[in-house]
Amino acid sequence: MNPYLAELNDFTFTRLARLLADVSPPAGLKPINLSIGEPKHPTPQFIRDAIGQNTAGLAQYPPTKGPLALRQTIADWIKRRFHLPALDAETQVLPVLGTKEALYSFTQTIIDPTRQRPTVLVPNPFYMVYEGAALLCGAKPFFVNFDAAAGEYAWDAVPQSVWQDVQLLIVCSPDNPTGAITNRERWRWLFEQSDRYGFVILADECYSEIYFDEGNPPVGALQVAAEMGRTDFRRLIAMGSLSKRSNAPGLRSGFVAGDAAVMAAFLKLRSFNGSAMAGTVVAASVEAWNDEAHVVANRAAYAKKFRELTPLLAKHLPVTMPEAAFYWWLPIPASYHGDDERFTRELFAATAITVIPGSYLSRSGAAGVNPGKGYMRIALVSEFDECREAVLRLTEFLSRSAAAPAHTGASKQVTA
Repeated sequence: MNPYLAELNDFTFTRLARLLADVSPPAGLKPINLSIGEPKHPTPQFIRDAIGQNTAGLAQYPPTKGPLALRQTIADWIKRRFHLPALDAETQVLPVLGTKEALYSFTQTIIDPTRQRPTVLVPNPFYMVYEGAALLCGAKPFFVNFDAAAGEYAWDAVPQSVWQDVQLLIVCSPDNPTGAITNRERWRWLFEQSDRYGFVILADECYSEIYFDEGNPPVGALQVAAEMGRTDFRRLIAMGSLSKRSNAPGLRSGFVAGDAAVMAAFLKLRSFNGSAMAGTVVAASVEAWNDEAHVVANRAAYAKKFRELTPLLAKHLPVTMPEAAFYWWLPIPASYHGDDERFTRELFAATAITVIPGSYLSRSGAAGVNPGKGYMRIALVSEFDECREAVLRLTEFLSRSAAAPAHTGASKQVTA
């Protein structure tokens, strides 16, 4: 067996299922799952129609590179969205089967395990695939903690001794789970570090289209690079997806775009690992990338939830609307003394609501601090009425918790 498998932690939702396995919520309450970032808004009908109308290609193997029509459609969308002067659909764009698959296989492309101390810089908290992809390539993740006071990850705190071993740096913007957006100044600084130390930057931008100010969309990594004249996007790759943008997580359709030399190496790997997109998915993807009306409506639905429900929750917890994405990243009540597992169990037992303990999305980094401990992530992905019901149950639970005596017993411990 691959020895690196032993280094993997259980996936987030495996741990969560184990944590809640022996908890029985009230029988009369409908369970509401706010733990997983899976869009619950309906997939637009025109996307579903495109799937049903384009099944002729199922008798052929699809090309690994994807048809030029799809690559050009994606390139045109990226240029419109991020105001790029040019993007070569032939050499700078590849379709992928969702960003989860691409994050894993791209890391395999980049990491050279024969070098001393191969290192991947990972934001902390983070999407668990970042860690797993690094470990399975023989690299070590170096966790960069989120600085809540500054509203960004503490990239400046990475020691020079670590920078010199970095082969890949991952940025999620808008961020999962904090909702923070990486600004132009930070992108420029990261590009400078990439030039100095020679590592690749992977910009995970799968939440780029979930934001709440129509006149001010989040800036993208390729956009900032182009503004600086770096139109070759050297050592820079961005990833995007239809999962969140178009409420089509089951379609498994996204893209990777950027440095042509890096893309050529990635394509070489992909020709061996069977990651070709079926023609049926291609047809639906072309339709989805070419339409913005459904994306605007989708954003409006998320904005309504956050704007109307945030004030209800703010009576009990220090909460504001995120900059983007569809999560609340919230401190649990002080009475729990940072025990986010106990909070998650007691919340589920009392309300049938499932959230993610913040410590499940983070690790103790170099400073020995787990930045997710004492937090919870809430995914506001269900339709408005269900989200409102969940918030009402949560606020009632918080009111009762505030009035209850402090808990002194130990919580159930779930090993990572």
